[in-house]
Amino acid sequence: QVQLVESGGGLVQPGGSLRLSCAASGSIFSIYVMGWYRQAPGKQRKLVATVTSGSTSYADSLKGRFTISRDNAKNTVYLQMNSLKPEDTAVYYCNVIASRQRGSPGMNYWGKGTLVTVSS
Repeated sequence: QVQLVESGGGLVQPGGSLRLSCAASGSIFSIYVMGWYRQAPGKQRKLVATVTSGSTSYADSLKGRFTISRDNAKNTVYLQMNSLKPEDTAVYYCNVIASRQRGSPGMNYWGKGTLVTVSS
C-alpha cells in the first residue's frame, strides 16, 4: 500500500497564501505522476495541478496563482497557493500514480484531503 499524507491546509484571508505538502510513503517502486485535486462544497472534484518528471500542468483558471513542485528524494509534492480567493475554498486532495513493483502497472492513490478555507 501507498500512503499519502497531506498537510498545510487551514484558514486564510483573501489575498493570502498557503503551501500544501503531500508526502508519499510505503512500498513504492516508482512514482509517475503527483498532483493535487480539489473539491469545493457541492462541487465535483477537479484537477488543480500535476507534475511528472518533466512537466507541470495546471487548471487554466489557476495559472499564475498556484505552483506545483516535487521533491523526488522525499517523495513529496507541494502546492504553493498565492492570491487566494474565496472560491478557492475546498478540500484539497493529493493524488499519486505509482507502481509498487517493477513490471506492475501504475495505480492511483489518494490522500484523505486537507481543508483550505479562504474567508475574511
